[in-house]
Amino acid sequence: MENIGILATKRLAPNQKQFLLNAGFWVMDEDFIAVNPLYFESFDLQDVVIFTSQNAVVQVVTQKENIRHKPVLCVGEKTKQLLLDHGFSVLDCLSNAEELVETIEKKYWDKSFTFFCGKTKLDTIPQFFKERKLPHQIIEVYETLETPIKIAPKMDGILFFSPSGVSSYMKENKITTEICFCIGSTTATAVEPFTRNIIMANQPTVENVIIQCINYFKSTKND
Repeated sequence: MENIGILATKRLAPNQKQFLLNAGFWVMDEDFIAVNPLYFESFDLQDVVIFTSQNAVVQVVTQKENIRHKPVLCVGEKTKQLLLDHGFSVLDCLSNAEELVETIEKKYWDKSFTFFCGKTKLDTIPQFFKERKLPHQIIEVYETLETPIKIAPKMDGILFFSPSGVSSYMKENKITTEICFCIGSTTATAVEPFTRNIIMANQPTVENVIIQCINYFKSTKND
């Protein structure tokens, strides 16, 4: 797989990048988005706390030390692990927001909720709270800023990890024949207006996006 170029639209951890290098790719990784903290005042937490991103966890534990006693619902295994590392008790960990609201409806419909999130977010959870008239508070703890970069070399594959990353990439670049590997369905939906060459991860992790990329180019080489 020599001379196959892969662009990751976020900085990869050294072991993640090495995985691609070991597979014979040449690799570029650039941060196409930045996270800006939003500071929030003290408040009374509801019965259950919700996190759907690692960014939200980082901002909350940085600003507030006194919320670890509350049980948590979260999205994503890495978000769960980060919460556990910081001493939280995780009731359930789901794969996406749709599964999370289904779990609330089945198991936690009699509770109230505090949802820590970014300024840019899907309507899935807020809309669910409104429709079911569940007591809740939504606290925005960070904003995502686009940091577009012009990529000069022609790449064979692009790794996308968020809709914001897609939007930022498209501000300075085009998608032509590149294969786009997406971490989840919302990211894939953001790519769809630009190409049909989309492969979605089986699990919403950086590692699985990398695995899908390696498997794809390995299979095309063997054809």
